[in-house]
Amino acid sequence: MEPASTTGGSETTRLVGPRDRGGAGGGLRLKSLFTEAPEPLPEEPKPMEMSFHHCHREPLPQPGLTPERMQAQRQLCTACAVCCVFMAGEVVGGYLAHSLAIMTDAAHLLADVGSMMGSLFSLWLSTRPATRTMTFGWHRSETLGALASVVSLWMVTGILLYLAFIRLLHSDYHIEGGAMLLTASIAVCANLLMAFVLHQAGPPHSHGSRGPEYAPLEEGSGEPLPLGNTSVRAAFVHVLGDLLQSLGVLIASILIYFKPQYKAADPISTFLFSICALGSTAPTLRDVLRVLMEGTPRSVGFEPVRDTLLSVPGVRATHELHLWSLTFTHYVASAHLAIDSTADPEAVLAEATSRLHSRFGFSSCTLQVEQYQPEMAQCLRCQEPPQA
Repeated sequence: MEPASTTGGSETTRLVGPRDRGGAGGGLRLKSLFTEAPEPLPEEPKPMEMSFHHCHREPLPQPGLTPERMQAQRQLCTACAVCCVFMAGEVVGGYLAHSLAIMTDAAHLLADVGSMMGSLFSLWLSTRPATRTMTFGWHRSETLGALASVVSLWMVTGILLYLAFIRLLHSDYHIEGGAMLLTASIAVCANLLMAFVLHQAGPPHSHGSRGPEYAPLEEGSGEPLPLGNTSVRAAFVHVLGDLLQSLGVLIASILIYFKPQYKAADPISTFLFSICALGSTAPTLRDVLRVLMEGTPRSVGFEPVRDTLLSVPGVRATHELHLWSLTFTHYVASAHLAIDSTADPEAVLAEATSRLHSRFGFSSCTLQVEQYQPEMAQCLRCQEPPQA
């Protein structure tokens, strides 16, 4: 066996089988392959740069509560503890004063405790990871908790309105003005304390899609700023309604303390300020129903999103554009993008996703890229939905 020559670089030798045998001896010979390139060895897979991939712009969510939700949990726990203490005091004070208005306020505090406990449960439930059955995770449990809070307040208020009507009809009750005045003053302080604990301050000029008051980001600006947690917002509105009623009860208690003959102020205040409490929940209920009905988020318009997608170089048309939200702060978008035949699909996909994230703060974007066809202009399924 002759060694392979190394002139002009490396070369490959291989053992030739019996069919390549030649010569009289018929022995094995070695054949040099000067003209064949060596077969490349399989390369180690290189890690992909996920930070530039269109669907890996955001880091993976960490298990457990986010800092924003941990703050919401602390707020709700503190408010719930305050609520329980003062609710017990109002029950005792309302019983001693024979005041339906005080008992009404205590019942509303009980509804507050129930709603905040439900919100804490929904916060824990929303941390569970997505599964093959619940592919979006459990985020919407937070919205369901807000709905349960509103419905519970409406039910309790309906019962108390009925009792107030019975008192006005029969007028067979006695009110202890001093006990009522003291208890009403404590109730106002309790509601002010809970409102302070649950208050979530947001910037006057909002950015992104972190709440109904937020406007779209300008191109090139930073990340959206969070407005607040859905459950805390619902509890805050709940407490504001109770604060209005507590102020009304305080005014009625002052009147009854100095003018006992005006005891009808007790059921009248219950009647009037329960209606105010119901009205204060209307905005939250409207937003909850919008989320549950898969409506377009209030801070995101259909036309601006469509125009943003059409402004991406290479995009000729869009259709099947859907905008909805899992919670008040978790927006989702999906669309089909019809592009020119010369456009790079990956570049279009990355640019469109980037603009939706930066301008509107969508948490999840699912875009399908397809080649533009002239027939799309007449296709009924490719037309935009009509105005509501």
